[in-house]
Amino acid sequence: METSKISAAHLAPGAYVLFALSDTGVGMNASTKARIFEPLFTTKGPGKGAGLGLAIVNSIVKQYDGHIEVYSEPGCGATFKVYLPHVHESPSPKKANSSVGDIKLGSETVLLVEDEAAVRGLARHVLELYGYKVLEATDGLEALHVAESYGSPIHLLVSDVVLPQVGGRLLAERLLARNPQLKVLFLSGYTNEAIVRHGVLAVDFAFLQKPFTTGALAQKVREVLDEGGGEK
Repeated sequence: METSKISAAHLAPGAYVLFALSDTGVGMNASTKARIFEPLFTTKGPGKGAGLGLAIVNSIVKQYDGHIEVYSEPGCGATFKVYLPHVHESPSPKKANSSVGDIKLGSETVLLVEDEAAVRGLARHVLELYGYKVLEATDGLEALHVAESYGSPIHLLVSDVVLPQVGGRLLAERLLARNPQLKVLFLSGYTNEAIVRHGVLAVDFAFLQKPFTTGALAQKVREVLDEGGGEK
C-alpha cells in the first residue's frame, strides 16, 4: 500500500491511497478483461461462481470516488490497482446508538445465506459494521441446520434467491413456518421482475438486486427490520 499523487483523466487530481494486488493465474485476454466488472459475467463453468465479486468491488470503489486499473495478459497472471482518495481526518469512534452516515445501526441477529464467497464476505462485513450479529450459511440446507441449532431468536433472513440444496424461497417458507416473526430480504443478480415472472420468488418478499453498494444493503436491511411481518 502506498500514497500516490495522480491526475488521471478518470480521477480528480489529488492524493490517493494505492492498493496493488497481483496473482500468478492464467491471466486474461483483452476481451475478457474488458468485461470483468460486468454483473454476472464469469469465465467459470456452471455452478462455479456467479460473476458478481468484481462487480461489487468496483461498485464500492466508485462509491468512494476511487478507481480500479487492471493489467493482465494470457499466461502472465493479473495485477489490480485500487485507487482510493487519501483523507487526513481520523474516523470518529462508533457509538452504540449512533448511525453510520444517515443509516441507523442495529443489534439484531441476521442469518446470511449466500453461496458466492466474495458476496457473502462483503455482506457480512457490512452487516457487522452496522452492528448486527451475523450467522452464515453457504446454501439452504446449511441455513436450516444453522437456524435449528441457534439457541436465540433470528430476526432477519438475508438470502440469495438461487441456492444449492434448498432454494431461497423454500428456505424462507420453512423458516417462516417455525418463526412467523422472521423478516426476509432476498438478493439476486436478476431483476425482481424477472424472478417474479418466472415464479422463482413471490412478489411480496423484500428484494435487493446485485451488485449493491454497502449503503444500499445497510439501508434495505434496516427498512425490512423496521417493517411489520415476515414479508414485505
